[in-house]
Amino acid sequence: MTLDETDTRLSVAPDVPWVTLVWDDPVNLMSYVSYVFKTYFNYPADEAERLMLQVHTKGRAVVATGGRERMEMHVEALHGYGLWATVQKADE
Repeated sequence: MTLDETDTRLSVAPDVPWVTLVWDDPVNLMSYVSYVFKTYFNYPADEAERLMLQVHTKGRAVVATGGRERMEMHVEALHGYGLWATVQKADE
C-alpha cells in the first residue's frame, strides 16, 4: 500500500451481547415485580412470573439480552419503576 492509498478496512469487534439483570431487593413485592415485567417488557404472565421467581429465589434474573445501549435503556426504565437493575456483558 502506498501513501496515496487509503486503507478503508475497519477492524471492528462484534458487539458482544449484553444483558439486563434485575436483582432481588427487600422493598418491592413479588406481584409488583411481575407487573413490571408484564407492563414494560410485554412478557406473558407465566414468563413474568417465572422471571420474578428467579429474582426472588436466586437473587437475580436476566430479563433482556442485546446491544449495550438498548440494555442501558432497559436499566434506566427499570430504575424508574423502582427496581434494582444493572447491565453486564452476557459472558460474565
